[in-house]
Amino acid sequence: PDKKKPGMSRCWAEFRALWIKELKLEWKQRYAFFGLLLYVGCTVIVVGLAFQRQMNPLSWNILFWIILLFVAINAVAKSFMTESPSQQRYLYTLAGPSAVMLTKILYNTLLLGVIGTLGFTLFSLIGGVKIEELPLFILIVWVVAWTLAANLTLVSAIASRAENRITLLAVLGFPLTVPVLLTAIRISRAAIEGLDATTTYSNLNFLLGLAALLTAISVVLFPALWRG
Repeated sequence: PDKKKPGMSRCWAEFRALWIKELKLEWKQRYAFFGLLLYVGCTVIVVGLAFQRQMNPLSWNILFWIILLFVAINAVAKSFMTESPSQQRYLYTLAGPSAVMLTKILYNTLLLGVIGTLGFTLFSLIGGVKIEELPLFILIVWVVAWTLAANLTLVSAIASRAENRITLLAVLGFPLTVPVLLTAIRISRAAIEGLDATTTYSNLNFLLGLAALLTAISVVLFPALWRG
């Protein structure tokens, strides 16, 4: 992108260039995406067959979010940890640090949202669980996808600068991942059973606020790691 462009035009040009780069990279490494789908499909089918379509809604709900958590760790953790020095130097010339972080968070949100929606569809068919508030449940999936993406993308950026990357990723990601998952289980259960929506939307607003806060913190803090 031309560094002489006005602020908004330059930001849009950087975002567009980074988004195209992420799409091309994902297509080049599409085996990783299909590998995640295969992981979700196999896990869901095994769980469904093990319970023989007699899974109660609570067990179904907990297992679904655990599966999505493992998918998120495998999908988002690679955001910065698999980039080579040459790829990082390319990013330095392509855009600023804030644009890089924001693009990765949005892209990871899209990735987790798509996989979560597909996994939910397959799991609900195999598990035989009826969702009373289907649109609300899908909304919860996408909000949680954004929250996990914002959390794990920043953690991946920090861990990529250390030696014990996997260990640091687990240590830094754990404190926020657990409350997000517990909140997701609680509000999605209300959506499954069609309970009072007041508490559900209150917790959903909490997740939205947390996701927005994590995104803002990531965008603000990432420049300190840039070129580190």
